[in-house]
Parts: sequence; C-alpha cells; structure tokens
Amino acid sequence: MSTPAILATQHNDPSFDTVWDELVWRGLIHVSTDESELKQLLAGDPITYYCGFDPTAPSLHLGNLVQLLLLRRIQLAGHTPLGLVGGSTGLIGDPRPSAERTLNTKETVAEWVGYLGAQVSRFLSFEGENAARLVNNLDWFGGLSAIDFLRDIGKHYRVGTMLKKDAVAARLNSDAGISYTEFSYQILQGLDFLELYRQYGCVLQTGGSDQWGNLTSGTDLIRRVEGAAAHAIGTPLITNTDGTKFGKSEGNAIWLDEKLTSPYAFYQFWLNTDDGDVIPRLKIFTFLSRAEIERLEQAVADEPFRREAQRTLALEVTSLVHGADAANAAILASGALFGNGDLEELDLPTLESALRELPTATAAPTATVAQLLVETSLTASLSDARRAVAQGGVYVNNRKIDNDQSPIAAHLIGGRMAVLRRGKKTLAGVFLAE
Repeated sequence: MSTPAILATQHNDPSFDTVWDELVWRGLIHVSTDESELKQLLAGDPITYYCGFDPTAPSLHLGNLVQLLLLRRIQLAGHTPLGLVGGSTGLIGDPRPSAERTLNTKETVAEWVGYLGAQVSRFLSFEGENAARLVNNLDWFGGLSAIDFLRDIGKHYRVGTMLKKDAVAARLNSDAGISYTEFSYQILQGLDFLELYRQYGCVLQTGGSDQWGNLTSGTDLIRRVEGAAAHAIGTPLITNTDGTKFGKSEGNAIWLDEKLTSPYAFYQFWLNTDDGDVIPRLKIFTFLSRAEIERLEQAVADEPFRREAQRTLALEVTSLVHGADAANAAILASGALFGNGDLEELDLPTLESALRELPTATAAPTATVAQLLVETSLTASLSDARRAVAQGGVYVNNRKIDNDQSPIAAHLIGGRMAVLRRGKKTLAGVFLAE
C-alpha cells in the first residue's frame, strides 16, 4: 500500500523540540492522560499507537481526517501506527447523543470495512522500521463467545462508572434512552485497546474528545488486566467561530470519498473558511511549518481581502485528500466559472461536479437562453431575461450573449452542459436532458 507523495515527503517541524510540543501548538490536545508522561513517551524510543474508525458509512469524513493526520504526524516522529477499522464495532456503532443508530447488515459493514481501510492507508506509510499496519477487530471479536466476554472482560467494568460516560448520560436523559447494545460499546472499544496492547505492545490511543469515555475504557482495562500503563489523547471537536459543528451542513458531512463530495466541492468548502477559523484549520489540517502559518496569520490581519490563507488551506487539504492534480483542476474550474479561464479546457468530470454545486436546470436542445435564465432563477421572468441580454449582462460559457432566443444546443460543452452567468457572480448550470 503506497502513501501519497505529498505525505511521504513531510517531516516534523524542526522549530519544535518534541512532537508533543508541536501537537500542543497545533491545538490537537484537548484532553489526555498524564501530559508529562506522554511528552516523555513520544520523545523516547518508538512506541505503537492506534486510532479506530468504525464503518458506519461508506466513507470517512472531515472529523476523521483530524485523526488520520494526527496518526501521520506521530508516525513522522518515528512511532508505529495501527489503523483499526471496526468490522465488529461497526455493526453496532458508538452511542450518539440523540438517538439509536440504524444497524447495517453484516454484508454492508464488511464492504465498508474495505472502503475505509483503503482511505486510512492513503495517509500512512507502510514502509520502513515504523511501517503502519491495518487491523480489524473482527479478528478477535469474531470468535469470542458471549460467556467468555462477560466472564473475562465484563467483570472488570462497573455499571456506575459506565453510566457516568458523557454519551451514555446524554442518552439516559433523552426521550430515546439507550439500548444495552450501544451501552456496551465502551466495553468493546476497551477490549480493542487491550488486544492491541497484547498483540503489538500498543500503549497509546487517539480519538475525538467526545470519545473520551471510550478511550479511557481501554486504559482502565489494560491497567486492571495487565497492570500496565497506557495512554490516550482526545482531540478537540472542531467547530466554527459561530459555534456550529465543523464539517456539517444541514446534517451532511464533507466526505473524503470523491464520489460523495467532489474534489471541487471539497476545495470550495475550505476556500469559504471564515477569517476567524482559517489559522486554526491550517494548524490542524496541513503540514505547513509554524513559520509559514504565522506568516499567513499576519496576512489575514494585514490583507484579509486577498484571502491568501484560505486559498492556501484549500490547496493544501484538497491536495492531501484528492491529490495535487485534482486540487489544481478545482482551482482552474473555480476561476473559469467566473470568467478567468476557458471552460472548454477543463476536464468534463471536474466541470460537471462544479456545476452540480450551482442552481441547475435540465433542458431540451431547443430551450432558449431566455427560458433557461428563468428556469435557473437567474431572472424572474422572460421579459427580465430579455432585458438582461439586451443590456449585455448575460454570458453562456463566459461568452456574452446578444440573442435571447439562441438555443442552448449551440452552446453545450462536451455536448451536454453549459454555464449561465448573469453579471459577474451569479451562476447556474444547464444539463442537456437525456
């Protein structure tokens, strides 16, 4: 399994004495076990550490990207990562604060294990002395009987302690309540850590701070069963300056799979980052040096209208996730849509994904420009459309239109799509009806 070149050539920032210092500066430590011990541990001989990803969807999303890049940063410091994909825990899913998860079939979860494993693999190096390893907890849960689970593992847990976990407490206080299935999830994750400690000597787990109860479930279990110390790092939940949850838009995640979130949409998401959020995002989601990020911070303060930090963030993260070619294609498409480039020189998939982010209309070949201006809501009426064309304010594929009755068939790119623009910034897409 290969690592993207942009990741393979990265190194830890030499301006920090230890990787722990860098993680703190980047804002990646929200909660942890003993800080001084962790700092010493990460500065010493190589350790094995892990993060788990449950296949409750066919793709990872931006929240998971925090963990993937954290795994990579620690690997660059010489430590050995384990990427766990939960073929067993994915059949259950960790408790959400609101309601029970919908359980997916075993066949679906198995398929998603493959998808997520491939995504995790893109962010780690599987070569060298600290080569990463993918693991699946179905390997140890698959042959574990209920009796053995209760006798050997369940006896180490106290219900009172389990009830105090944030996710469990939230559900107990809700109308939905919580099933025994999801209530038991923290024991399953604890057993994951114990098994990885036994098999690989794994002594550190990372995860989101909302998973802290599950993370410490493992450290406590290792201490009780093995009499050994293990550690955990909880990263902050990423929110925007207005308090909204990062990476969500009306309940829709920003996915790492290009089939679910196109590279163009992914790029635009980062490009639209608020000035107050862009520097924290650069610290967490890029491998840029402290010096470069501090320079961009000054640029935000001095010349925010240039949006250099946002453009850098969008380029860096899109390149990390989708590759430099996809990032550059997104940049070209973004410029071309607003008249700063030739739309017909763009590759068709990139153009189509860009148009899907705009208001769109499906048209017959004979549909006129005036009709489509109305159908895409660029104008309120046909008379408004004719007036806009007469005033020279309507463009099709960045070419000014002087005939409002021109059929769209005369303007299609690739024989099936076109870009309508009114004025400088109001855009819509047109697709030929099949």
